[in-house]
Amino acid sequence: MATEVVLASSRAVIDGKVGPATLIINPASGKIQEVHNSVLPKSQFSESAEYHDYSPHVLLPGLVDAHVHLNEPGRTEWEGFWTGTRAAAFGGVTTVVDMPLNSIPPTTTVANFHTKLEAAKPQVWVDVGFWGGIIPGNTSELKPLIAAGVRGFKGFMIESGVDEFPCVSPSDIRSVLAELATSTTTVMFHAEQVPSTPLPAPSGPNHHYSTFLDSRPGILETTAIDTILSLAPLAPELPLHIVHLSEVAAIPALRAARAAGAKITAETCFHYLSLTAEQIRNGDTRFKCCPPIRSGRNQDKLWEELMREDSCVRTVVSDHSPCTPNLKILPDGVPGSVPVEGKEKGDFMAAWGGVSSVGLGISVLWSERGKRGFGIEDLVRWCCEETARHVGLEERKGRLRKGWDADVVVFDDEGTFVVEEESMLFKNKCSAYQGKKLTGVVKETWLRGRKVHGREGGFVSEQPSGVLLLEERKTKHV
Repeated sequence: MATEVVLASSRAVIDGKVGPATLIINPASGKIQEVHNSVLPKSQFSESAEYHDYSPHVLLPGLVDAHVHLNEPGRTEWEGFWTGTRAAAFGGVTTVVDMPLNSIPPTTTVANFHTKLEAAKPQVWVDVGFWGGIIPGNTSELKPLIAAGVRGFKGFMIESGVDEFPCVSPSDIRSVLAELATSTTTVMFHAEQVPSTPLPAPSGPNHHYSTFLDSRPGILETTAIDTILSLAPLAPELPLHIVHLSEVAAIPALRAARAAGAKITAETCFHYLSLTAEQIRNGDTRFKCCPPIRSGRNQDKLWEELMREDSCVRTVVSDHSPCTPNLKILPDGVPGSVPVEGKEKGDFMAAWGGVSSVGLGISVLWSERGKRGFGIEDLVRWCCEETARHVGLEERKGRLRKGWDADVVVFDDEGTFVVEEESMLFKNKCSAYQGKKLTGVVKETWLRGRKVHGREGGFVSEQPSGVLLLEERKTKHV
């Protein structure tokens, strides 16, 4: 083993700014031990040092994807720790946080959590943290789950799509807020709720995207968020979070609540920032997700909010929610289509909802740069710094800083590639991005001071080196 590892480039994102840098890494600890704001030559280091100058590519912190469904155990035909974390490493994601549902059992009790940990231990190619789940009747399990290592909790305010993870009522939420009011954790919500006023039934054929979009109108999101904000005073110091925000009509209420002192934030997803309802062809259920991909006009407003320095939308994540291709019931001729009996192909109302994208997000987002005018330091803030803060890992992940984990991405910000099967390392090669040309190529991914994947050479080792992040969190995000 080298006595030290040196990674240098004429461009690196250090503390929110782009400039030359040299990172000196202790390979034994996996930590960054020095950061220099210049490119130091190889001659300044011993012969035993491993030295790389990646100029003109950009050195970035490893991405922290705080919303990934890895589905193991129980639904490993959908995804698993092995394939999902390999896909993450391919795309520069060095930390993923696994959602509590779609695995069987879900992460709603300590016993269930231990079952998941046993499945995960030998299989993770990047570092993995875990969210716990909130369902009716499991309030007494929440504090023990915190002690066991979950980063926070997620509940659904509408049916989740899987029987073992039922949605919570306002009464359930009150109990959760009372239980966790003084805990160092965060509580998150899939914020869709059926309003008290009946909604008109969607009209039109089920294979039309517009029919599905009509079935999940924005009022479901605004109703849920209004409910959350009405209950937030029950636990004024407990951070709350809205996952995968899609509907911009909810933003004024969130901004007003934050201005009044509420500890609430939101995330959005790569697909809401890059795909629009107008682009989706009838029958192409690869694009189905909940909340839905909305109009281009809605997307423009979402970008406007994200770009604000005081935005209530603090993070961008994948919400990688895969399934087997048969559950998407795609029409013949659409990539990922397989024979399905007894169902009408292309039925948006019957297909599983979820967009597969773990490991593609950095390129999906960077491909929007020309239209939206943001910089690489903004991408780092949304996908590294703020996501690390959200999951309580901001003192070791998300930055290229002395003492932090040496999770490093070598990024070619001008390179391009077309999303094909070889660039989708997740288990089922069925994604809304398949066939799209993206800008921005992850050349190498380093995890705690060791190279784990290169675009040309693939994985360096035959065995994974990720760890499970189970230390009790010490900070609350705001």
